[in-house]
Amino acid sequence: MDLQLTDKVALVTGGSKGIGLGIVRELIANGAKVANVNRSTEEGKQLEREYDAEGKECFFIQGDLTDLDACQNAIEQTIARFGKIDILINNAGVNDGASLEDGPEAFQLSLQRNLIHYYALVHYALEELKKSQGTIINIGSKVCITGQGGTSGYAASKGAINGLTREWAVDLAPHNIRVNTVLPAETWTPLYEKCLAEMPDPAQAKAEIEQLIPLGQRFTTIEEIAAMTVFLASPRSSHTTGQIIFVDGGYSHLDRKCTFPSEVKDFGSAGT
Repeated sequence: MDLQLTDKVALVTGGSKGIGLGIVRELIANGAKVANVNRSTEEGKQLEREYDAEGKECFFIQGDLTDLDACQNAIEQTIARFGKIDILINNAGVNDGASLEDGPEAFQLSLQRNLIHYYALVHYALEELKKSQGTIINIGSKVCITGQGGTSGYAASKGAINGLTREWAVDLAPHNIRVNTVLPAETWTPLYEKCLAEMPDPAQAKAEIEQLIPLGQRFTTIEEIAAMTVFLASPRSSHTTGQIIFVDGGYSHLDRKCTFPSEVKDFGSAGT
């Protein structure tokens, strides 16, 4: 399927690794030009050089998005380089474990890391998105639906992103700007692998988590998140807006009985 993204300009935050990198690669594979905003200069420049050697554009913009000036600079540099913005993908963030016990300052910092820059980037890009009748994709998390424990700031941020997705979809529909959110759950990223490596038995821990995922008893891949994100960003999904799409193998919503390796999974079937 041709996603009709040739020469579209996409700004992706946190595009140098993990899910963000997967999104960048999928966009470029479909003909888009990408501005990648990331804190790490080494990773961003390496990715830029890689695509430059192939004659493709992955323009690196260094910036810590907890700084509002960095958010504005990212938009301005993207416009200066490419002359427009068609797609804005808010992806950067971190599950920083800011809990109830950590206090208001830690909570506020978590919102800066995970929420405020989503709003700021859309605000600063708004006029360009109106010109291009563009698309906004937010990357959220199942944590805002399921809870996790010990991560109030991250959960609040991701819940707010769902709310903003619906709000912006209403606000921007008159300008033909679409807004959607993609929610991953258990996705196999380098960070997830690193966290599991710290467990006493990483292989067992991974297997136990996989058993909780109804579809295939496996982790979602980065490529699966990226494919959905880029499809939603493309003209192929031209009448889809205000949607919160779970790409999670059924982890967040399907009945937990379906993950039990025993007769428990058949319980209740006669009466429902």
